Amino acid sequence: MLSIAQTQLPADSATVAGAALRTFFNIADAWRLNVEQAMVLLGLESRSTYFKWKKSPETASLNADKLERLSYIFGIYKALQILLPKPEAADGWVHQPNQAVLFSGQTALQRMLSGRVADLYVVRQYLDAQCGWA
Repeated sequence: MLSIAQTQLPADSATVAGAALRTFFNIADAWRLNVEQAMVLLGLESRSTYFKWKKSPETASLNADKLERLSYIFGIYKALQILLPKPEAADGWVHQPNQAVLFSGQTALQRMLSGRVADLYVVRQYLDAQCGWA
């Protein structure tokens, strides 16, 4: 599985940052994330940075960690759209308790909110397997 962080970025990092963050904020809205949850998924600690990026995403400087996080989130979102074609079902899945071993009755969002990139990876891998891509 190739992530955004592992690919060569175009020379115009402002374009990449703008597009990636606009996509992320759209997903955050669809998933009904609050500011704190969105910040954890992005790996941000600064509320001022979060709101600056939300207002002007092209001003962000996305390091490899942020790009990797975004890549996993985009993959999770895409897999859910494929597995659950109704948007409300796909977007609501992250909030539903899950009995799969890796969730132990928690929601996927709870797992992703650990703050660790590894948990984003695990959820992505789980969904990729459900799609038959693993």
